[in-house]
Amino acid sequence: MKIGILGTGNVGQMLGAKLLSLGHEVMLGSRQAGNEKAVAWVQQHGGTAREGSFTDAAQFGELLIVATMGTGTIAAVEQAGAANAAGKTVIDLTNPLDFSQGMPPQLFVGVTDSLGEQVQRALPGAHVVKTLNLVNVAQMIDPASANGGGEPDMFLCGDDAGAKQQVTELLQQLGWRRITDLGGIKEARATEPFVLLWVRYGILHNTWTHAMRF
Repeated sequence: MKIGILGTGNVGQMLGAKLLSLGHEVMLGSRQAGNEKAVAWVQQHGGTAREGSFTDAAQFGELLIVATMGTGTIAAVEQAGAANAAGKTVIDLTNPLDFSQGMPPQLFVGVTDSLGEQVQRALPGAHVVKTLNLVNVAQMIDPASANGGGEPDMFLCGDDAGAKQQVTELLQQLGWRRITDLGGIKEARATEPFVLLWVRYGILHNTWTHAMRF
């Protein structure tokens, strides 16, 4: 499957590399084509790895993944273009974290809205699914590597049943087994604030490889 990833940071690069290893074609997108980090990533992985702008990645992908900083998410999906995402599944793994006051971060979206819903409003023809926002990228691509091993839980939410099934199958390819469908995209109002607990646990225990098991 052709997958467009919006974001060229550590999350986009590691997730993209894992998806390449699973046989997918991946394009990393940034504000402008030729992003230095994205070009280096393509040179490292070759084959079906590509890079381009947010718009290029949205046009390329049959499925899109939003992997930007939360503060840049809406600008990125707007540049990607609603028309380019129409009819496609869009995985939103971002969190509305505000680090302007230092650690621990605060949320810049309250509990009567969510960044997942904002992404859906910015891409009205797309099928947005919120997931993978409660773990580090190392655990996104290898859930068994979480502290204590075992099988941690992952949640997803979105308004389209077919898109959620597609995302569930992709999560299973990444190794996730305990996947819970919470319902519509409004459930992101519950999963996004939960990341504050994940961050506080990491600060207290000086670890960032933890995941949750219910």
